[in-house]
Amino acid sequence: MSVFATKQSSSMARKSLIGTGLGNALEWFDWQIYATFAPFIALQMFRSQDPISALLSTLAIFAVGFIARPFGGLLFGWISDRHGRKVSLLLAIGLASIGSVIIAVIPSFTVIGNMASLLLLVARLIQGLAHGGEMPSAQTFLSESAPKEHRGLWSSIVYVSGTTGILLATIIGAILTTFLPEQFMSQWGWRVPFLIAAILGLYTLVLRTRLKETDSFAAARSERADDRISFWRQLIDNRIAVIKVVGLTLGFTVSFYVWAVTPPAYASEVLGMDTSSALWAGLVGNALFIICLPLWGALSDRIGRKPVMLIGLLGSAISYWPMNSIMTDKPWTLIVSMTVVLFFLSAVAAISPAVYSELFPTGVRTLGTALPYAFSVALFGGTAPYLQTWFASIGADWLFPTYAIVLLLISAAVVLSLLETRGIDLSKNS
Repeated sequence: MSVFATKQSSSMARKSLIGTGLGNALEWFDWQIYATFAPFIALQMFRSQDPISALLSTLAIFAVGFIARPFGGLLFGWISDRHGRKVSLLLAIGLASIGSVIIAVIPSFTVIGNMASLLLLVARLIQGLAHGGEMPSAQTFLSESAPKEHRGLWSSIVYVSGTTGILLATIIGAILTTFLPEQFMSQWGWRVPFLIAAILGLYTLVLRTRLKETDSFAAARSERADDRISFWRQLIDNRIAVIKVVGLTLGFTVSFYVWAVTPPAYASEVLGMDTSSALWAGLVGNALFIICLPLWGALSDRIGRKPVMLIGLLGSAISYWPMNSIMTDKPWTLIVSMTVVLFFLSAVAAISPAVYSELFPTGVRTLGTALPYAFSVALFGGTAPYLQTWFASIGADWLFPTYAIVLLLISAAVVLSLLETRGIDLSKNS
């Protein structure tokens, strides 16, 4: 019987990891392909007479998509904490797939005029809403499903899967730009990844129907005296934890988007690097980032969350300026700079999901994470590509690294205020 129970437990763990990991990967895949193909989208969805203006408009919609994330965090956080992690995960991936379909089939500006830009905006808002709930729901589900002594390692799956999504998007982008003439890429090639995302999203939806709700949520729900208890009241009661999530996220999210998501597009458009070479260089940097994630996660299970996060944040701040200064139009400079900074950022990425979950009680764990996290990502991460491009366009390249380093140091200060939470029992924190 014990052998059967062990096999059953192993099977459920595998389903949990695959079901949440694949959906999380698709979220990041959506975000990356938009950033990667921004120059092509700009030419198709906006007036093409001024390429720089069109690109900035496309990046502005990239930022607008982030505005919907706090609302998604609120909606799906409420669903997750009220009706279950599984329900929230199902709805989030379904909505994200709808957004991908819309982008894949939007007629160009030359066909329907400004309606193309409007439909692109609607699709990004839909995706922002879905993604605002996807990651907090996924990281809560994984943290509650993980053995407490290995929660740091399990939580690294969030960024392993997410960065794998970035990697897959980069590979597809590199292949398409390498083998398709620029004319075909501009006309229809950039749409292919969005169609792939929609199809994989539907497949993930089916996988998630087989997930089992976490024991922590089931226990908390059965013990809840009043199912109508105000979530706002709970957020106010946990306001210090909410503020800490904002502080922990703001430094990391800016540096992550700049060093893991947008480097190929930035190197191509601003530094003059060949597009295909920039994408392949980005591929190498993100592959090494993925390798580091579970190592940091496992280390945090041994020495604690605080030292690992401090190493990551301070190391990123120290290496940021030197690595930014060596970047030129040569692919090797992009590989080296991405690898060094992402090595340190991976320490933060690996264990952030565990740290966030360990800050809150079960009854408000998803919403308590989702709302402040989405706010920070929207305000700081969503505007990062635009600010970086704009500062470069006005000849003030030095401003953005300075801004990013200050945010990293603020996050490091927040880490110092944390209690060590390695190994706590989440099911008893309800």
